[in-house]
Amino acid sequence: MNFEHTEERRMLADSLNRFIAERYGFEVRNKIAGSAEGYSPEMWNHFAELGVIGALMREEDGGFGGGGFDIAVVFEALGRGLVLEPLLASAVLAAEAIATAGNESQRAVLESIADGSTIASFAHDEPDTHYELSRVSLTARREGEGWALDGVKSVVALGEQAGVFVVSARTAGPVDEQNGISLFLVPAGTAGLTVTGTPTIDGGHVAELRFENVLLDSAALLGEEGAGYATLERAVGRGLLALCAEALGAMEAAKEATLDYLRTRKQFGVPIGSFQALQHRMADLLLEIEQARSAVINAAAALDSEDRITRERALSAAKMSIGRIGTKVAEECIQLHGGIGMTWELPLAHYAKRLVMIDHQLGDEDHHLERYIALGRHAA
Repeated sequence: MNFEHTEERRMLADSLNRFIAERYGFEVRNKIAGSAEGYSPEMWNHFAELGVIGALMREEDGGFGGGGFDIAVVFEALGRGLVLEPLLASAVLAAEAIATAGNESQRAVLESIADGSTIASFAHDEPDTHYELSRVSLTARREGEGWALDGVKSVVALGEQAGVFVVSARTAGPVDEQNGISLFLVPAGTAGLTVTGTPTIDGGHVAELRFENVLLDSAALLGEEGAGYATLERAVGRGLLALCAEALGAMEAAKEATLDYLRTRKQFGVPIGSFQALQHRMADLLLEIEQARSAVINAAAALDSEDRITRERALSAAKMSIGRIGTKVAEECIQLHGGIGMTWELPLAHYAKRLVMIDHQLGDEDHHLERYIALGRHAA
């Protein structure tokens, strides 16, 4: 199999990396992180104009890419720049759910997601789910011709800025059963919906969504009633690949910063990079990062596989590897820098925090190790 990027992907990667290097520097990024919005509308428009959002979505969904390697190319560049804009929540997670399960009327929103005029967010996590995709306690009950939603969703990316939410709710069955999960499109500002935002340690912004007798009409149901689990798995699978590629970009940036520090920091009159013990530690780190890259490539190649077990095992294997390696890269790079590596003014500390946070998004290392094993048993 040929894993070389197409000319279009190389051009997209070059233009995106150049834009981030020139316009999305560390000081700019920190200013955006400290803003009330949690993202920059101006930068969001620039990403849309560059075709970054469209590259994450298929042509039939209003974009021009959407393949596994398109996602990997874009998010590796975003990881290098610690980009805060909601590409994961809007163009990957929410857009994929709508594209997979939506009817013609619902899919109309995909065009505005692709051009950046609408920010969508994916509201699935709940306070006590512990990464289990099938554990949904927010309820949706029939109310006349429509639905009434009650419950809480947590850690919803840029919930205060989103115009529409893809919300998972239980319409039948026990709290942890795959069957009985339904998806709904809920516009921001719907009566009974309370959105409470909060910053995260890595510079992002999330929100808690509280549903108190939120009334929706029948057109809000996304896909078939009770059959939302497969759509969730598809959308989250693309999110897993995106996060793994983002982590790879962050690791590369942390590695480059550490190599530069080892070459310039002197002790006893010589660069500390000349010390054999530090060379060995750095060599081990480079090997680990290459292993992470291989896992991302494998996941990107498997993303559109019709064989569910092959696809999901490759995604869980990548997330498991990224969780372990990302934490190791964060720790080693900071230790090789010494105390300065923890200072707010140095970008490295922010890369380390983002790598740790990525491990906890959409399932951590332990969760995906267990899932990988369980999928293997199922295949056997």
